[in-house]
Formats: sequence, structure tokens, C-alpha cells
Amino acid sequence: MHTEATPTHCPYCALQCGMGLATGPGGVEVVERPEFPVNAGALCGKGRTAPAVLSSRVRLTEPLVRSHATGRLEPATWEEAVGRVAEGLSRTRAEHGADACGVFGGGGLTNEKAYALGKFARVALGTSQIDYNGRFCMSSAAAAGQRAFGLDRGLPFPLEDIPRTGCVILVGSNLAETMPPALRYLTELKANGGKLIVIDPRRTRTAEQADLHLAPRPGTDLALALGLLHLVVAEGRTDEAFIEERTSGWQEARAAAMAHWPEYVERISGVPVPQLRDAARMFCDAEAAMVLTARGPEQQSKGTDTVGAWINLCLATGNAGRPLAGYGCLTGQGNGQGGREHGQKADQLPGYRKLTDPAARAHVAGVWGVDPDSLPGPGRSAYELLDALGGDIKALLLMGSNPVVSAPRAAHVEERLRSLDFLAVADVVLSETAQLADVVLPVTQWAEETGTVTNLEGRVLLRRRAVSAPDGVRSDLDVLHGLAALLGHGKGFPTDPEEVFEELRRASAGGAADYSGISYARLTEGNGEGVFWPCPAQDDEADAARDDEADAAHPGTPRLFLDRFATEDGRARFVPVVHRSAAEEPDAEYPVLLTTGRVLAQYQSGAQTRRVDELNSAAPGPFVELHPRLAARLEVGDGEPVTVVSRRGRAVAPARITSTIRSDTVFMPFHWPGEGRANSLTNPALDPVSRMPEFKVCAVRLERA
Repeated sequence: MHTEATPTHCPYCALQCGMGLATGPGGVEVVERPEFPVNAGALCGKGRTAPAVLSSRVRLTEPLVRSHATGRLEPATWEEAVGRVAEGLSRTRAEHGADACGVFGGGGLTNEKAYALGKFARVALGTSQIDYNGRFCMSSAAAAGQRAFGLDRGLPFPLEDIPRTGCVILVGSNLAETMPPALRYLTELKANGGKLIVIDPRRTRTAEQADLHLAPRPGTDLALALGLLHLVVAEGRTDEAFIEERTSGWQEARAAAMAHWPEYVERISGVPVPQLRDAARMFCDAEAAMVLTARGPEQQSKGTDTVGAWINLCLATGNAGRPLAGYGCLTGQGNGQGGREHGQKADQLPGYRKLTDPAARAHVAGVWGVDPDSLPGPGRSAYELLDALGGDIKALLLMGSNPVVSAPRAAHVEERLRSLDFLAVADVVLSETAQLADVVLPVTQWAEETGTVTNLEGRVLLRRRAVSAPDGVRSDLDVLHGLAALLGHGKGFPTDPEEVFEELRRASAGGAADYSGISYARLTEGNGEGVFWPCPAQDDEADAARDDEADAAHPGTPRLFLDRFATEDGRARFVPVVHRSAAEEPDAEYPVLLTTGRVLAQYQSGAQTRRVDELNSAAPGPFVELHPRLAARLEVGDGEPVTVVSRRGRAVAPARITSTIRSDTVFMPFHWPGEGRANSLTNPALDPVSRMPEFKVCAVRLERA
């Protein structure tokens, strides 16, 4: 007999698909939630098998402390483990200053945990050195959105709008494998007569659905976007009324785009001029259109400008700030949106406030009960923080991330982690990074705790505790509470997630990401569909004038910018951008381009999915995808080992020969450690605005292994 299913959400990607969890004779089982609008009950293999990671067979169930005698991680009590962490951080701070302590978070942490981690760093430790792995995921799109619209929310409209628009340009996303339940939105778009254009150097399962597939050379998405805008201008397809009424900066952006004529763009990108013209025509012929980007154009050393060029295309054609049109980013990590809104990013305070804004500092300090001047300023971005380990940063507290596998130039990052005086890791499993730690703290995971997450639409959702954690496991909030107390902050770090969320509401009030009108009670109403931010609390006077409290509540904001953009003057800003080369182009020594990405059955660094038998059977290990012509030159057959070498390292994996990739490009998934670690090769060259590393393009050579 099964228990009644607890409604909750998948622990993986930013769709945050609805699911139920029930317990029965076979253990914890997933039950469909067809009433939840994002996925309508559908789940991918990762979601269906998510309870497998709850098993004590694959996860941590007791603290581990590195023995001074043997050098090995050995079981310890919680008191001993937390005491060792507090001592390591305190000693480092006393000897080298607060900024010698670093904090590294994750895009999978709930809003409550991300908020508490940022507060812990700035109040309990007093350090500026905090960032998180979401910097590797959506930061270029966030920076471009802030620059153009004055606000960053992954999608400024709900997913349900996508099938009702006329044309979608999907740039650098393979939804069919990275977010399978979302593919239905594109299928419905086509069924409704809409057009789909997919831009990807590989003919992926998603590209196979397209009316038009453009396969540019990796690193040339910026030129491609500018070339399309050039054609829109040259063919008189701009929306002059929209430009005049709702934007600024058009003349400068127009002049920059006109330097990118179609034949020039073809030489750069390899996309034929007739295909460019077809894409421009399909986009402009639609009554409403959208551009959606993912990691392809964003994980570049010019990712902010690249996304900005796609935003310029939307603005020039009037496809922004009106129904069924606009630019959106397909956020990747489970709480990648909320994780960057509430304080674990190097330059931000809760509510998406700027750390350099005196009013923002005063507001948040007031909620925290501290002097605004005591709050440290902005710190290093994620890769820069990791690169500083063992140098300026002597000790690190890391929660919910596995940079040994996921960071660019990963061998160097692993070396930096090993060089620390002290490393503490809080995680669900003994990841490759946790294996290097001095102390490992086993923490609860999605089904064992309550907390909020914010999906790619800006929809705030409540994950609910469905099962009990094993004995010996505590929540991240418990960890931060215990550490803060030992560091002299006995108050201000509650362990109850709802109490933390109530404080988060106050801290976010009046900020760009205003959650003050959202409560746990609201999030459990009806079908648990969530509330879109911004959702400010109504003022007391207005509330008192209404009889019905529900009517007084702000409804949330599913669609942004319909009346005005979030800039000071309410106008969207064109930003003039021009194409520039990748930080590292092929040459005689490294003549091939490498791009990286995900596969259907694994997720991110694989720390959890690689522990699920069904997923490992479907995707057992790394591979190198290459074109038959390139394979013939190497004299390598399908399945034979190939060595891929860059200026930063080498990786070895079996060849997967396919004609669905460009002949000048190879592809590797990045889920695995060891000799097949793709991020041993990738380039940490940073975007100057977002500080996003250039994961998506670097120069390599191939050798027969």
C-alpha cells in the first residue's frame, strides 16, 4: 500500500517539473502531477529515477574528517566535524584576514539556503569572497538582460506563451536532451503553424525538429545575430514606431550591425547567405516572435555582447515588451534563477540588489541587524575565486558544487583546491571535490527538506519534504546555524526554512526580485502552481481597505515589460556590439574547435546521476563526437579511443563518428571525471562583463590514443 503522494518538484533542471512522491513496498516512488502546468505530468529519465539518490547506498550518511594520522577521510561526530570547520575558518581569519576565507555555493541550493549562505559569508565570516557555480551557467544572459531591460529574469513570459508565438529562434540549446519535457512547447508551436529556427553547430535531436537549422562555427553566434539584424535593416523590416516609442540607442546599434553584411558573416560563421536571408524572413514575417538562448552563445568570452545582439534583433523588430514576443534565457540549473537573486553571487544582495548601492546595503543591513558599513564589498567571480585558492584565499567552505569536474581548466582548479590550508564541503554525495576536503558534511536533499526554488520562468515554487533523511544527515541551514554560533553569531541563522523565507521576503522587499508578497501559505494554495516574481506585498493601508485578503494580494508578474521596461526611463536600451574572435582560435598546432555540452541521461558534473544505474546504462561514459572526414584524417574508427589535447590539458574518450557535426568541430559532454574529463581542456577566458568562462569554444588537436 502506498502513502498519499506529497507534491514536490524534480531536483534537476530549471524547469522544476512537478511530481509527487509516495512511499510503498518498493521504497520512494515518483507519481505524476498532470495538473502542474510546466510539464503536465511528463518527466524525463532523470526525474523518474531521482529517488535512487535518496538511497543510503549511494549517498553520505555521516560526517567525515581527514585524519591527521592516516591522511584519509574517516567518520566523525557532527560536533567534531562542525568544530573542525569553525576552527579552520576562525584560524584562517585570525591569521590572514576575513577575505582569506572563501565561500562557494551552487545553483541547486534552495532560495533559503542561497540566502543564508550569502548572509553567513558577509555577516558571520565578514568576507567578500563568495560566488557560486551559476556564474558558469546564465551570467552572460543575466548581464545582457540587465543592460538592455534593467532587469534579469530568465524568461520574461511563461513557457505557455511559446506555442502561441509565430516564430522562435532557439540559439545554442538542445532542449530534447537537456530539458525533454519542454520540447512539447516547440512541438505545439509547429502544430499551431509557427516556425522554429535552431542555431547549433551540431544537428541535435532538437535541430531535427526545426524548419531551419543553421550550423555556425562555434564562437560566431555574435556575427550571426548581427548579420540577421543587418538584413532586417537592409530589407526595411524594422519596427520604427516601437523603436521610437520604447527604446533608446538605436542609431549606434544600427551602425554597428550594418558593418556585418551577409557575405562577411558567411565567411566568419560558415552559414550560407541564403540561409541567413531565410532566417531573417521567417522571423520578420511572424506577427510575434521570440529569441531563446542557452549556454551555446552565453558561455563565451563575448557572451554578454552575443546575447545583447540577439536582444537588439528583438528590439529592432518590435518583438519585446508585448504579448507573445521577446527575448528569453533558458536557465539551466535547478535554482539557477533564484540562486543568483538572493546573495550568494559576488556582487549582489538579496532581492537582486547591487552590493555597491548604499540604499540597498542599508535596507539589507537593517533586516540583518548590522551596520551597513560592516558589509564587505564585491568579491571575485567564480573562476577568479577558484584560481585564487591557496594564494589570497586560504580556506574554503563549499556547498552544492563540484568544480573538480565542472570548472574550466579543471586540472588547475583541482590543483588550487589541493593547495588550500583548509577545505570543507557540504554535499549529498562524496563528489570528486568532496574527496579532497578536510571535512565533509552530509546534508539533506530535495525530498528530505522543504524550501523554495525559482524556475526559469521566474515562478517561485515550494518543494515539500516527503521523506525523512537518514540518521546522521542534517540540512545546510543546520550547518550554517551551527557554524555561525561557533563563530560568535548565535542569532540570525535559523534552521526552519519558512522562518528563513520570511526574512528573505523582508530583505527582498523593494528590490528588483521582490518576493515580499509571496508566502509558504500562498505557494501551497490550489495546485501549487507557484507565484511569479516580482510580487511585492501590498501596502498596509490598501490591504486594510479590502475585505477579502486574497483579493488584496499582488497576483505576481507572469509577463514583464508590457507597459514599461525596468530602466529608469522605462525604455529598453540598444547596446552597440561588434563581432570579435574567440579568445582562442585554431592554429597549426591546435587546428580543431572543441565545444562541450550535456547528454540526456546525465546532469551537470554527474555527481548524482552517475550514481543511478538506469542512467549509467543509458550514458555510461564520455565520448568525442567527430565528423567522418575528421575521423578519416585521423584514421580512427567508431568506438576507438581518441586523445583530445588543448593548451591546458588532455582527455581520452571513445570516438563517436557522426555526420551531424561540423567537420571542423568536435563535441564532448562534460559529466565525467578522470581521463575523459572535458573540462581539462576548456578555456577559462572570461567575458569582461559577466565573468563567464568560455566553455563553448577552444582550440584542440586530436590524436589516436
